[in-house]
Amino acid sequence: MNNSEIQIQFPRPGQWDEFTLTPIYQDADGYTRTDRYTQDEIPANQTPAMAAVVAALVELGEDWQAVQVWARLGKDVLTLAEDGAYTMIDAVSLTVEAVHAETKGRRIFTVYDYPEFIITDPGAVAFFKYFTKQNHE
Repeated sequence: MNNSEIQIQFPRPGQWDEFTLTPIYQDADGYTRTDRYTQDEIPANQTPAMAAVVAALVELGEDWQAVQVWARLGKDVLTLAEDGAYTMIDAVSLTVEAVHAETKGRRIFTVYDYPEFIITDPGAVAFFKYFTKQNHE
């Protein structure tokens, strides 16, 4: 079971180059840990995966701007073979709280609203694992 998630806060909606990233995960002893990173503390080799997250957020359009994102690792169906068998792969799913540009109303968007919020790129999965320490234990 995966009890990890990454929260990303954007203090200025629509300005994607300024954010705080907070991974929440269990350490090797089973304790819940949280870390906090700003955009300047993200390792250079992890920035392409963050760009993939931002690209998914841009799908909201101009009316809605993300203020907070929850990223969780799960499984997604990659293919359905002719024999009916599925291939399951790791994927990062996003839940997004957004604010409306004009009315300032808030709304939660999920993968059901935007299938683009399921990111199957291996770099995004590695990004998630890097920050939740799953690859360090």
